[in-house]
Amino acid sequence: MYQRILVAIDGSETARRGLDEAIRLAQASSGRLLLAHVLEEPLPLAVNGDWTLPSLPLTAWREAGERLLEGALARCRQAGVAAEMRLIEAGGRRIGPLIAEAAVDWQADLIVVGTHGRRGLDRLLLGSVAEGIIRTTRTPVLLLPPA
Repeated sequence: MYQRILVAIDGSETARRGLDEAIRLAQASSGRLLLAHVLEEPLPLAVNGDWTLPSLPLTAWREAGERLLEGALARCRQAGVAAEMRLIEAGGRRIGPLIAEAAVDWQADLIVVGTHGRRGLDRLLLGSVAEGIIRTTRTPVLLLPPA
């Protein structure tokens, strides 16, 4: 059974489903979780033809990521599952490989990630974190599709 489970957290419904499943797996095996959230630098936005950065400073994005992780950590504690959290700053790198690296660093034996089920242009433009993880890891990955 899996003892060290990394869970990718992004605030989405599919990530919540992934957390719920990881908690169930950890309860069944007396395992522990690493809750991982990747902080991406805010992308510039086009407003009236001009490019501008979002008004929130990076510290506000970091605090939001920490709150997201703390909420997930509270759910783990409530379920009686040992967990720790890690906020990973992307530094311009893609999320999938960063999650895969965190799994290796933490010696995870399973990665749990919710998928958003993007297709076509959305997938081309936004990419697929799940696909990026699968392509760059040797750790088993459990994917949870949208409900």
